[in-house]
Amino acid sequence: KVEEVLTDGRRIITFRNGTKKEISADKRMTTISFFNGDVKKIMPDQSVIYYYADAQTTHTAYPDGLEVLQFPNNQIEKHYPDGTQEIVFPDHTVKCLYSDGFKETFFPDGTVVKVEKNGNKIVVFSNGQKEIHTVQFKRREYPDGTVKTVYCNGRQETKYSTGRVRIKDEEGNIILDKK
Repeated sequence: KVEEVLTDGRRIITFRNGTKKEISADKRMTTISFFNGDVKKIMPDQSVIYYYADAQTTHTAYPDGLEVLQFPNNQIEKHYPDGTQEIVFPDHTVKCLYSDGFKETFFPDGTVVKVEKNGNKIVVFSNGQKEIHTVQFKRREYPDGTVKTVYCNGRQETKYSTGRVRIKDEEGNIILDKK
């Protein structure tokens, strides 16, 4: 290895394989440039920024445990110390994965999808409609109070805001229409 001390106090160490390590004059920042193009920076606050050249991805690890990954397609992932993950996709969709298994996705159009640990899903649309999906049924609730439920056996039940109730069997035949 070859070590240089520059007039400004920086030290540069060059290794046989081409890797270079630069230490700032105050010794608070270190930059390592690897022979494969990767770059690792250790910042004064002890955060570590690692750039993977082949993947064009940056991984930043902060002292408090937060880790942030930035991908070349502009996707950003944040991994929090409590196990929570937040992913921001290029289209600005945001997905949150919580350590207890709960998931939330926020779409740019205002739609929100929540998935519980047990697999139940709630979709809230920007137009005020809401869908609930369980293993037993799928239900759509409309802003006017109408509720349409489709059961896993194919049976459909619609309760209108007017009080009307319509039930269809598995084949779609009306078996009850109470006005």
